Amino acid sequence: MRKKMYLAVLCLSMAAGVGACGGGTNTKAPETTPAAVETKKEKEEGTEPAAEELPAMEAWGNSVKEQLGGTKIVVSMASHPSTDAFRSMAGEFTELTGIQVEWDVVEQTYLKNKQLLDFQGAHSYDVFMVDSFWNAEYGAKNVVQPLDDFLNDPTKTPEWYDKEDLIPAYCDLGRFQGTTIGIPIAGETRFLAYRTDLFEKYQKKPPETMEEFLELARFFNGKEEGLYGVALRAQRGIHFASGWLTTMYAFCDGMMDQKSLEPKIDDPGVVESLEWYLDMLACGPPDISTYTHEEALGAFMSGKTAMWLDATAIAAAITDPEQSKIYDKVAFAAPPDGPAGKSAALADWNISIPTGAKNPDAAWAFMMYMTSREKSLEYVQSGGAATRYSIYENEDLIKENPSFPAQLAALEKANGLVERGLQWTPPHEQINQMLDIMGSYASRAQAGEMSPQEACESAQKDVMDLVQ
Repeated sequence: MRKKMYLAVLCLSMAAGVGACGGGTNTKAPETTPAAVETKKEKEEGTEPAAEELPAMEAWGNSVKEQLGGTKIVVSMASHPSTDAFRSMAGEFTELTGIQVEWDVVEQTYLKNKQLLDFQGAHSYDVFMVDSFWNAEYGAKNVVQPLDDFLNDPTKTPEWYDKEDLIPAYCDLGRFQGTTIGIPIAGETRFLAYRTDLFEKYQKKPPETMEEFLELARFFNGKEEGLYGVALRAQRGIHFASGWLTTMYAFCDGMMDQKSLEPKIDDPGVVESLEWYLDMLACGPPDISTYTHEEALGAFMSGKTAMWLDATAIAAAITDPEQSKIYDKVAFAAPPDGPAGKSAALADWNISIPTGAKNPDAAWAFMMYMTSREKSLEYVQSGGAATRYSIYENEDLIKENPSFPAQLAALEKANGLVERGLQWTPPHEQINQMLDIMGSYASRAQAGEMSPQEACESAQKDVMDLVQ
């Protein structure tokens, strides 16, 4: 089963990540640690179970409380479903370990700058939530600490954590030059969601190619009052670039030669991909130029658009009747193929310990508890995104989440990039600045201030100035 479902992620994981996060050989569904059982004698005498008879996590918690109880850690995270899940679990963590948690949660656009400013000055944070886009920069600048000593120390990472259950491909995204610097908390690919009521009404099928995708977006745009073709990311800068990059590899090998790390934003295939993306945005709501992932998701869930292409990590809201108006008339599909073949995004959020953190041991206890197999089911049921085999293989969750099969199909398509020797996020320490430049010029092209060709040429020039 796993061989079929995880072809993409396993191919990606054949590099250094297996050693740190495990080889993913564990196939059992999550098990609940049994509670300590009092013996008949203990019941009669009213004695407490011996320490060694406590459940493993409880015994660990007692040990941590003895060493670190009363410590307060400050956690820097983005507004995200996984953050919400962690916050819902924080009370249990504090009760178990005595470690207090203070949260600083901001919109993703501001998170990185706030973290870098803190790193350069106050060092007030103990845990960073880090986009995989930032890992090369954070690693090169020593913004975050190596974590292998924590991972490989059985007193700090007990057996119940279960490193082998973590999907190795996501672990790889948290590595820099062979060293683990982040633990995955929200692995994602990107895929398509579409309105089944509209597709059935007009006898349409989900797109298999990028050409068909654009044709459908044009067909549905304005087909009914208040209806638009598609919701995508298009906010100026990094959000625009992230949306564009989602589909770029369907047209070419990307905006960089990933062997030489030389930018090639003015490559004809990149220009073609921008032309296609701008044509898609023209089929979206009139305020689409303001859309991050949050606004795009909201537009689709409100019924404004016929289709949506974005992150699997936030897709659960689409089928939640408390959040979505279309919860009962939606289906999912893997991303369409393009002229360059099959491709799909593979990215994640990590949590890391910043260099200079005042409470690294307490930070690690928090990170290990929140990302453990022991807590993974509660985490996902609270809205967190899966990064463990046992979650994807949990039959009850598969029944509850109708997007799981499409997520797995998208992960299989991500193998198309592996076969082409590509990573979805080019491994350059300045990739974030490059994408911000690209997204800014592409936004100007969307506004009609320049052509797609001019936008790509201008971005290429500025990016070359940046790296030289």
